[in-house]
Amino acid sequence: MRNILATLKAEHDELRSLFEQINATTDRAEKTRLALLEKIEAALVPHAKWEETVFYPAFAERASHEQQLLYTAAMQEHRAVEQSVLPDLKACDPTSRQFAGSAKVMGEQIDHHATEEENEMFAATRQLFSAEELAELDEQYEQWKDSGMGAGMTLHAKIKTGVASIFRVPGAPG
Repeated sequence: MRNILATLKAEHDELRSLFEQINATTDRAEKTRLALLEKIEAALVPHAKWEETVFYPAFAERASHEQQLLYTAAMQEHRAVEQSVLPDLKACDPTSRQFAGSAKVMGEQIDHHATEEENEMFAATRQLFSAEELAELDEQYEQWKDSGMGAGMTLHAKIKTGVASIFRVPGAPG
């Protein structure tokens, strides 16, 4: 039976792998770094947008007060990556140590977020949703990714982080 939690975990693992690859590159690997950054963004943005618009709100509707804190923390972590961490990385020269350091930090933040989500939010979700509901969410996610709505939200988010990166000075605070 399908399960949204298994799908999201597989996507987390894909992102972890991509960050391992980008962190293993040297400063001379400009094309490889740019290609991996593009893959990271292509995997991360639709995943995050769907969580923010469908999965997290569904979780929050059923969550206890304590579980609501998981929702709030997850949303803030998404916001930090979208508004700061990803634009900072995209603003860096891909042949620089700044890029390498920024990629390492972003990978660590994504891994922390994913691990927390898998260990805490997913455990709570298994208690709050039936197997049938988790399968239905998985099907909805697949349809959303293929829909105009999913593509539109993903494109909007990529444009937003791209524009934000233009106004960044790598290494400068916020």
